[in-house]
Amino acid sequence: MTKDRVFVKSLGRDVKCASVLRLLPSSTYINWRPAPAFEGDVSLFEMVPDAHPIVVESVTGRFMTLVSDDLFLATPGFRESTRWVVGHVPAAGLQPGAEYWVLADSGLVGELDGASVLPKTHLGRTRFLGVLIGPDDRPLNLNAFAPLAVATSAPDRGASVTVIIGTSAEVGKTTAGLAVLQTLLSRGRGDVIALKATGTASIQETARYADYGARQTFDCIDFGLPTTYPSGRDGIAPIFEVALSHILSLQSDAILIECGGDLFGANVPIFLESLKRRRPEMRIVVAASDAAAALGSKSVLDSMGLEIDFFTGPCTDTPTLLARTERLCGRPAMNLMGGHIRTAKPGLEASSA
Repeated sequence: MTKDRVFVKSLGRDVKCASVLRLLPSSTYINWRPAPAFEGDVSLFEMVPDAHPIVVESVTGRFMTLVSDDLFLATPGFRESTRWVVGHVPAAGLQPGAEYWVLADSGLVGELDGASVLPKTHLGRTRFLGVLIGPDDRPLNLNAFAPLAVATSAPDRGASVTVIIGTSAEVGKTTAGLAVLQTLLSRGRGDVIALKATGTASIQETARYADYGARQTFDCIDFGLPTTYPSGRDGIAPIFEVALSHILSLQSDAILIECGGDLFGANVPIFLESLKRRRPEMRIVVAASDAAAALGSKSVLDSMGLEIDFFTGPCTDTPTLLARTERLCGRPAMNLMGGHIRTAKPGLEASSA
């Protein structure tokens, strides 16, 4: 049995496992039951007979192919991408025997509300069979394995915090985050923690921060959610509070936080409010698609009492856009593809990343 599969006892066979369930112990021998599944429930799916092959991320981080009649483990989840796919979990949960869609390559499954015309290798139809049952005869949920799902009373260690925010998906947030990470390391901050705080989780994304030198990496799966969608969901603020308590209590030189999605989605505003109460002195980098988006983000963050340190992303791709962004927003702007950072606040002084 490979590491990206588990053995389902009642099926008597190995079953592929998507990365959203990466915390599920691979040695767990468990049964399943045809019952409704809700967000985060460990669920059994079967690719429909006429399905085209799709590609999802496995629990090892590699991309694996799901073909017709494949059985795999994933979870119901919400997605509100501004560029890829939008889908939801029905109020009554996923129903055994009904067909749904794989909404993200991490293994989110639900009703499909709409999708862009961009190619999506993960999008495909699948049939929901049932939920996996634990030793207590109750459905297994990924929050049972989440190390950060329970509040800690440990004190805040006081590490500096830098936040990367984007005006849309695929706007250069991770590129900016990696440049900031390298700059922190080059300035002697050798112990950096990276958190992908909002959006859709991905092993590949957090692994990039580890590759570039982050000592520890976390995302929403670590605090019990497959994704921080839908926007405006009930009960999200206490979850963010628990996650921040853990991250801020860890001994480190600096904490780097990437807010996935865009400024308005994935409950980013609620996360920023939670963080602001703890760290009003945070540094903020905004990746913006153009000067107009940069100006809009400045207006929103100003209204929240948050000051942007500098802009990056496509709004800096040409001298014209860079100059316009700086003129309209009154803040520095720079293209981080070359790895150079300058900022008005101390701590991220100009340096070659």
